[in-house]
Amino acid sequence: MKYSVEVMRVREQTIQLNGWAVENDPDSVITYRIEDEAGNPVDAKIVPTRRDDVSQIYYKKIIDRDLGFDIRFPYEHGKIYYLVICGEKKTTRVKYSDMMIRKKTGAANRKVQKLMNLMNMETVHVAWDFLKENGLKALILKSKHKIQGIDDDYDYAEWWNLTKPSEEELEAQKKETFEYMPKFSIVIPVYKTPEKFLKEMLDSIVEQTYANWELCIADGSPAGESVENVLKKYAEKDSRIRYKVLGENLGISGNTNAALEMAEGDFVVLADHDDRLTPNALFECAKKLNENENCDVLYSDEDKLDMDGDELFDPHFKPDFNLDLLRSNNYICHLLVVKKTLVQEVGGQKKEFDGAQDHEFLFRCVEKAKGIEHIPKVLYHWRVHKASTADNPLSKKYAYDAGKRAVTEHIRRCGEEAEVNDTLFPGFYRAKYQVTGEPLVSIIIPNKDEKETLKKCLDSIKEKSTYRNYEIIIVENNSTGQEIFDYYKEIDGRDGIRVVYWKSGFNYSALNNFGFTFAKGDYILCLNNDVTVITPDWLERMIGQCQRKEVGIVGVKLYYPDDTIQHAGVIIGIGGVAGAMFVGMARERSGYLRKAILQQDLSAVTAACMMVDRKAWEGAGGFNEDLAVAFNDIDFCLKVRREGYLVVYEPNVELYHYESKSRGYEDTPEKQKRFLSEINYMKAHWSEILTKGDPYYNENFSLNTCNYTLRKR
Repeated sequence: MKYSVEVMRVREQTIQLNGWAVENDPDSVITYRIEDEAGNPVDAKIVPTRRDDVSQIYYKKIIDRDLGFDIRFPYEHGKIYYLVICGEKKTTRVKYSDMMIRKKTGAANRKVQKLMNLMNMETVHVAWDFLKENGLKALILKSKHKIQGIDDDYDYAEWWNLTKPSEEELEAQKKETFEYMPKFSIVIPVYKTPEKFLKEMLDSIVEQTYANWELCIADGSPAGESVENVLKKYAEKDSRIRYKVLGENLGISGNTNAALEMAEGDFVVLADHDDRLTPNALFECAKKLNENENCDVLYSDEDKLDMDGDELFDPHFKPDFNLDLLRSNNYICHLLVVKKTLVQEVGGQKKEFDGAQDHEFLFRCVEKAKGIEHIPKVLYHWRVHKASTADNPLSKKYAYDAGKRAVTEHIRRCGEEAEVNDTLFPGFYRAKYQVTGEPLVSIIIPNKDEKETLKKCLDSIKEKSTYRNYEIIIVENNSTGQEIFDYYKEIDGRDGIRVVYWKSGFNYSALNNFGFTFAKGDYILCLNNDVTVITPDWLERMIGQCQRKEVGIVGVKLYYPDDTIQHAGVIIGIGGVAGAMFVGMARERSGYLRKAILQQDLSAVTAACMMVDRKAWEGAGGFNEDLAVAFNDIDFCLKVRREGYLVVYEPNVELYHYESKSRGYEDTPEKQKRFLSEINYMKAHWSEILTKGDPYYNENFSLNTCNYTLRKR
């Protein structure tokens, strides 16, 4: 048996345990109980939980079983308790005493726990494979990078307490007036809501620092289970609160639409019946609307709230509007604010999409919105309980099927065709866009010597690619060995390969621009000579994306030979100028909110494998030859974006990149001088994005790491 108690919380006279347990056989039934020191049973609330991460690690697949647990039991100081985990082959007793509890809840233990979280089976397998291939010294260096920053990290609860508005700030907000004072209609469908949760939601609205709002509630609870008594009391105290009892359940969409019909404000605020708004939520919305008068859709960051309402966790810090990320997952979710006239234009929510009705409704809104704004602050607490999709991702499978249909129909309304499929993670999707025609792709590969490296690259293209209409332009750059020239003679003019000769010194930008002058394709693929193809339909997936009228560049996911990530998109500002995300993370991992595996728009991608629409290339003027080595692809992507195109990260296209992880050290005065000049160029030409921050990132994240960690306050 293997088990882990990952979380232990002590609140007054209660202990909460969260964790998991497995045996070798995935069909093994594991039960849990709490006993006192004498072995007598202790009354405990035991809730099975979904742990697909554990399933994937130990069984290499997702199994339809609850492998986790959420256990709560009464706790008295001075007494000893045992968590008894009973498997079919083994029973384990875990002791809980005052001393142990103090150790487990101390600050030092939290750091230890973060370190222990790295020591899972996934990490062990990766480390073993890496050790065999690269040796002990390399493994030690890799491990140092893995644990870097643990001492400096801190929990979200601590971060929240440091960043939330103070009482003084909230009082000041109550007195502030804006030039434009929009009226917000907060729309809430109610159905069999526990009174405690409903009261907490209502209280969070009444406590808003911005006063120009109305609350519109439609109660679809069955007879005898209505919360009318609660609503009546609140409505009597505050005239801004209105409700109607529907007498029947019209479904989530029908109940929401009934509440929408009551709305008389300028903007509609969509909220769930058991969640909470922060006291400054509407104030921040009003402030943003005054900054952009053309804003039709507005959303904020959010986090999760436990059942007891005592703990905040799992923050979702979002990018500014990101079309392809929205097609991958409803990342916007809460808090969502939509202009009333836009709601009237697109219509309400559709019953046939119940479960994903908010996602589908959102698509119709953003398709017609003049302006979409994002507030990078947590303004919404999403409550997690057993029946919630926030806690149990498979409790509403129908919701995810509806979400897939919503994505498909949205893409079709945008004039595109795509096959939308589930990922391994419920509620997350990937689209494969249909290729129109059979356009020519011009693959530009700069090369100097390295015959075997180049051959390996070319062989992988020929052997793996299912799309055949391509040409390959090899840009020869001052090779010295006869072997490579002999190889050029062998391949030149065969299999669509052409070798052209660049006579000047190394300049990555100039090499690609030179190769472009020979390219005949509608789509240009910049490719390093030290990559090999993994995904057979890589070209179809990239072309499908690039054929979208709004897309100028498509980037991919690259791995080092040890199956760790080399590139999963670029964020501007990381490391000072720009940096790749999730570097060194295991291939199997999905990263923060699955971002490593999700199609999304980014500010930049690497030119090690990057497809460019010819019109976008020409509009941007190609690569800047002042950037000979560093940041030339970043600069190029930013220029393409300035032309109005999207840069799309396509993680479903995977390649190996055999670039050394230690490559690129600026270890000579000449290199250092050149590198400094390239940094200064980027700071001078792209000062706005470097100052304001990458719109596809979030100001609450650190610029010192590549894995979406909290920024220190």
